[in-house]
Amino acid sequence: QVQLVESGGGLVQAGGSLRLSCATSGRTFSIYTMGWFRQAPGEEREFVAAIDRNGIITNYADSVKGRFTISRDNAKNTMYLQMNSLKSEDTAVYYCAGSYDPLLRVARGPLRVTDFSSWGQGTQVTVSS
Repeated sequence: QVQLVESGGGLVQAGGSLRLSCATSGRTFSIYTMGWFRQAPGEEREFVAAIDRNGIITNYADSVKGRFTISRDNAKNTMYLQMNSLKSEDTAVYYCAGSYDPLLRVARGPLRVTDFSSWGQGTQVTVSS
């Protein structure tokens, strides 16, 4: 099993930036695709971004494309989400997720919650307008 722990959330003004981190531990060698999802109050959890095992192939939701950048450092067992030009609608709890499926295609399109089987506890991001 793999443990995922997010950090880096907080309160930021609109137009500002934050960098989220997701530290992994345990059987990290078994993780393939990793992703970020977010959930606003009263809303379903939605896909934000994903990255393949080698950190080469990425995929983004249309709502964050051009503003957010996903990356991973396998030597540090850590994934990141750099968030720039933040908007009030980015306010949500952000979750990192890991998939053990080597056949999951990162660039398939918006990935689903059910594509991932390991989840962190979430970190709150609040953007004030």
